Amino acid sequence: MAAGDAGGPLAGRDRMTDALRDLGTLADILGHRFSHPDILRRAVTHASAEPRAWNAYERLEFLGDRVLALVVAEQLLDRFPHEREGSIAKRHVSLVRRETLAEVAHTIGLGRYLIVSRGEDDAGARASDTILSDAMEAVIGALYLDGGLAAAQNFILKHWNPLLEMDLRPPQDPKTTLQEWAQGKRLPLPVYDTVAQTGPAHAPEFTVEVRVEGLAPHRASGRSKRLAEQAAASAMLETIPE
Repeated sequence: MAAGDAGGPLAGRDRMTDALRDLGTLADILGHRFSHPDILRRAVTHASAEPRAWNAYERLEFLGDRVLALVVAEQLLDRFPHEREGSIAKRHVSLVRRETLAEVAHTIGLGRYLIVSRGEDDAGARASDTILSDAMEAVIGALYLDGGLAAAQNFILKHWNPLLEMDLRPPQDPKTTLQEWAQGKRLPLPVYDTVAQTGPAHAPEFTVEVRVEGLAPHRASGRSKRLAEQAAASAMLETIPE
């Protein structure tokens, strides 16, 4: 569904029919029959396709972020009743971060249901992790608004529980591990520098170099500075003898 296509009234009517049909398919994937389908339409409408859509889109995104955080937090407390708050917090950060949202969005094929302008479509918006993660939050917000917490919770648990079960150990950020190693050796903390940024604005690629006193510097790339820093830290950790 790309906005800005050429065509007369019939073509416009056909596109609207296709859009509604696609939203029906998306609703089936989400496992919820929407009483107000327009809420779902707003959740997948990018501002490029409808200039005034940004307000509804961002408000739903804001709401979905909070709903996801609540449901995941409750699930973690239930799943790991004897785990300390620090470990629960690490799991929570891993499960609600942008990369995880984009992963779920890719899994359900959310990109094909986004309503974007022709230009954004041609630029690869449907595959952009940034756009997909934002849209995923907006969709969760739409589920909550239309069906209450139960509708949002059913979807979240279905797609986030498998991610939770993939590694039963609390996730450890490589940056944290490297920092703790440096502190244990009484060395200055690791220093990270962004040495390059390539790619289009909607899908940038960052290259980061990490330096620790006494070790050779290491570089790595990622879709965000944080991911690049984590990859660089991980690469350096692999060179440190146990």
